[in-house]
Amino acid sequence: MTDSLAPVLADWRARVRRAAASGQALVLQGGGSKRFLGRPPVGDVLDTRDWRGIQSYEPTELVVTVRAGTALAELEATLAERGQMLAFESPHFGAATVGGMVAAGLSGPRRASAGAVRDHLLGVTLMDGRGDVLRFGGQVMKNVAGYDVSRLMAGAMGTLGLLLAVSLKVMPLPATERTLRLSMSQAEALRTMNRWAGQPLPVSATCWVDGLLHVRLSGAASAVEAAAVKIGGVVLEPAAQQAFWRALREQTHPFFAGGHPLWRLSVPSCEETIGAADAGLIEWGGALRWLRAPMEEGAALSDHVARQHGSAVCFRTGDGASCDAPFGRLSPALGGLHRRLKAAFDPAGIFNRTRMYPDW
Repeated sequence: MTDSLAPVLADWRARVRRAAASGQALVLQGGGSKRFLGRPPVGDVLDTRDWRGIQSYEPTELVVTVRAGTALAELEATLAERGQMLAFESPHFGAATVGGMVAAGLSGPRRASAGAVRDHLLGVTLMDGRGDVLRFGGQVMKNVAGYDVSRLMAGAMGTLGLLLAVSLKVMPLPATERTLRLSMSQAEALRTMNRWAGQPLPVSATCWVDGLLHVRLSGAASAVEAAAVKIGGVVLEPAAQQAFWRALREQTHPFFAGGHPLWRLSVPSCEETIGAADAGLIEWGGALRWLRAPMEEGAALSDHVARQHGSAVCFRTGDGASCDAPFGRLSPALGGLHRRLKAAFDPAGIFNRTRMYPDW
């Protein structure tokens, strides 16, 4: 793209520049499937779905470049036709777009084995708060030199710029997958998952909930079969396997229903039980914990996780609750870094204002 922009992008540039001149906030939004995440959006909606489509796809090179307004389901269907996937299994939560997927930076059950959204992000094209179109990264890993600015966009919640297109690394679908279910306590499950992590097992996902540990094995049929014999447990039928991991990814599993706020805790996998014994849901070999807890317990929960060098996010506020700092409090040093980045990309502070933090 040059100064001769497509009509849609020319219109967006004009809107961005008018907003910057007037101080009017803009809410960057695709399908709105992650609208619940963070603080309530403030401003006029700029719908990114007007800029959609796959720009290039090279299955033999394992890379795809796609416009940010493209439906995530459309991209996944195209990849599946060629036996490929987005290995991080990002949740949809509705009519998700590729831009929203990157902006939210959320990864699903396979994240612990395959990496996060940011790890598969090769390059981005975005429009900054001045209306300028910028490119970072490329279409192969070796194009990334120096500080990888493109990965800053993963999890930035649209506060740094309007994503126009992204290049992503894709992976082949596993030849074989099998899910095993074992009955055990939370403490035993944590010990078991950490033991598995030190062994050459083709584990692609784990989940403990309601006294049951689920482990998904992915890879060559011989490796999956050997690991299944070693681990034991009940083998889920293919339909039940797919339904379980889809419900976990999309948070339609019964655990996620309820009125109390839902907390997402990132902690060392060896961290012992957090909260009541045998409560919550655990993923990623113990590194991701989900808990239901009243808002008034959030500060103590966040402090406890911080002492373990982890982080706590109020993922869903629950019925009638509100959270002023859903992503936690930043240290002065880290807060200063965030502010400088925001000022560099969006000097007028128009993009997704107050979405992450109340004062910017």
